[in-house]
Amino acid sequence: MGGTIIYVDDDEDLRDLVRMALAMEGSLEMVAFASGAEALAEAPGLRPDLILLDVMMPGMDGPATMRGLRDHAHLADVPVVFITANARPGEAERLLALGAAGLIAKPFDAVRLAATLRGYLG
Repeated sequence: MGGTIIYVDDDEDLRDLVRMALAMEGSLEMVAFASGAEALAEAPGLRPDLILLDVMMPGMDGPATMRGLRDHAHLADVPVVFITANARPGEAERLLALGAAGLIAKPFDAVRLAATLRGYLG
């Protein structure tokens, strides 16, 4: 099963790591953005199957980015998975209560990342 993933993270090295992990697997494509504002600017022209958002980013954090993306009707029901280095107790519950489909803790297993993300695609 293929699909397109929007990935928003201010860390260029992590964007590159995720891009390589998905390229190794082959069936998932990624469109990456360095900020929530950048993703919101490009969102009207995108038709992703999944949105992967860093929780903590300068300017606009992941939850604010999710709210902005969901303002676009064609993105309102796209599953959102958060990725964070700050997986403190209660964080997953808080993000799920906001409407997220899941949470991936950093550091993550790059070899298993594509399979994990495919699990959110259905």
